Amino acid sequence: MPDNTKNIGISGLAAYMPPYRVWLEDWCEWTDSPWPKIRDVVGRSFRLRGPEQSVYTMAATAVLRLIRQYDIDPREVGFLGFGTESSTDNSAGAIILKGMIDRALQADGKPMISRCCEVPEFKHACLGGVYAMKGALRYLATDGRGSKAIVVCCDIAEYARGSTGEPTQGAGAVAMLLEADPDLAIVDLASAGSASDYRIMDFRKPMVRFCGQDRSESHHVQDFPVFNGKYSTTCYIDETLHAIDNMYEKRGLVAIDHMRSLNNVFMHRPYRRMPETGWAIAYLFALGKGSAADRDELAGYCTEAGVTLEDVLNEMQIEPDVCEFASPEGVHGDPYPMTMSVLHHFRRTPTYEREVLAKLAMGGETIQDLGNLYTAALPAWFAAGFEHALEDDIELAGEELLTLGYGSGDAAEVIPFVVADNWREATARIHFRDALGTAVDLNESQYVAMHDGRRVNGLAYEPSDEFVVDRVGRHDERKFQDLGIEYYRYVG
Repeated sequence: MPDNTKNIGISGLAAYMPPYRVWLEDWCEWTDSPWPKIRDVVGRSFRLRGPEQSVYTMAATAVLRLIRQYDIDPREVGFLGFGTESSTDNSAGAIILKGMIDRALQADGKPMISRCCEVPEFKHACLGGVYAMKGALRYLATDGRGSKAIVVCCDIAEYARGSTGEPTQGAGAVAMLLEADPDLAIVDLASAGSASDYRIMDFRKPMVRFCGQDRSESHHVQDFPVFNGKYSTTCYIDETLHAIDNMYEKRGLVAIDHMRSLNNVFMHRPYRRMPETGWAIAYLFALGKGSAADRDELAGYCTEAGVTLEDVLNEMQIEPDVCEFASPEGVHGDPYPMTMSVLHHFRRTPTYEREVLAKLAMGGETIQDLGNLYTAALPAWFAAGFEHALEDDIELAGEELLTLGYGSGDAAEVIPFVVADNWREATARIHFRDALGTAVDLNESQYVAMHDGRRVNGLAYEPSDEFVVDRVGRHDERKFQDLGIEYYRYVG
């Protein structure tokens, strides 16, 4: 039997972003926060889901756009995967989306998605979308050969006002078309690297948080996570290092040589600085495992930081138990303190500009206006990157793009993509910037009310070509129950 797993990947991308925008410069003025720091570390703006939107309406709208933009025959779709950590139903998942989309397709006189379609939901923090993509690719390589798969990543990232996570909020959805002989990029799962480890309290969402919420003014369930920022950064870095090591071990490559050969890298991006830190630390570790010349480069950064190369190399050999930091006393600790000191000086060098910032630049300007999209953060950057390359006439065909997905809790996936020959035509259909084009800028009182789930006055927005929440069920009787169930409507 021929091996069909080597030529499966992504043929299309489509997005939905809610219109309600908060400029971080305004937010800094409202909260007396330092705008220069927020700009450099976080980004420029973020979106909030509105009173008529939920994770299901945003995801379904993105899928419907994908079907329309790429002229997909819904009858050929045998897998509809939903990656999210914001779902509000503990039983149903992607089937909710399928029902919404089928009704909209029927209203247009179009065929519905195949009745034989699989409809799984994938959950693992921000990595759920990558796991959904891997599930779809495995389906296409085995019992789903000859069909198409759609994966949609959608989340609502919200944090309590006054918390350190507040400026990193966001909301939105990105849908992907996957098939054999893809038009955008082949996904090389055989060469992917994986890592996972339990982190106890790294960004958790225990259900007790929902108890007693007042939904009298809004159907929203507030989903603020339990998190510790410094500890989450430690987990991100540690899991990134392990997943990258696993990939290079599988491929038999010298890490530092391959990292230097790459032009473009896409990583999970909860905020602007995080992927920069993750890739830079990986680069320093790769120098430590490289040739004598590579270690000499590292030694130069060590000298600037006032530490010895020997001590840093010894630190890099440590296998820290990150769970030891999961306590009130330990969350601000660092398993790699000398390496982080070296990073501080490495950031000031031309090499950092070339080997870190330049490799993370494609699409980087656009995604400063996304905030954190959790599962959708990586595919959104991917979509923005392809549009950037098309607009700037950058040739990508045949190029390897390295992607890294991460989910708190804790797991990471490093997956090589190879750009297809037809990427330009497929990219022209993404319309990612168009998805960001509709924006309603919120003032402080509107932001506070929308964030807190209260009625918002003066919103100049009428939904169009999207799904909305029509109402939420309130019956809790013996003869009929629909308590908490959302009813949806498509607004054409």
